[in-house]
Amino acid sequence: MVEKLVLSDEEWRKRLTPEEYQVLRGHGTERAWTGCFVATKEAGTYVCAGCGNPLFKSGEKFESGTGWPSFTRPVQPDAVTEYQDRSHGMLRTEVRCGRCDGHLGHVFPDGPPPTGLRYCMNSVAMKHVLEGQPFQLVTK
Repeated sequence: MVEKLVLSDEEWRKRLTPEEYQVLRGHGTERAWTGCFVATKEAGTYVCAGCGNPLFKSGEKFESGTGWPSFTRPVQPDAVTEYQDRSHGMLRTEVRCGRCDGHLGHVFPDGPPPTGLRYCMNSVAMKHVLEGQPFQLVTK
């Protein structure tokens, strides 16, 4: 079970850049093809930009052609949580960090085998920790 991180809005605003805050806390979306991780291929782990929670391994990343980094599955089932999103006149499944509840993106049922899922994430909502490099969870 992931230990939850709960901060006030003021603490989040101090911790995050304006772009990170707009996506992670405001449920925003970066424009397609503008995120820094769309073409990243280096081995490592993608962690939440808000709290450092490990989210996706680079081996699960694939080129979806959508303009956002896409993954077939999270590192573990409780790394992310999913919520029904009825915004913008459509029904989608929102994906949030399982630790800090930050908005990451959406998951769609049109990905490659073996899961058939496409976790379509915002680059600004994540950090990439290169394989073999240490990372740490933010504790406060």
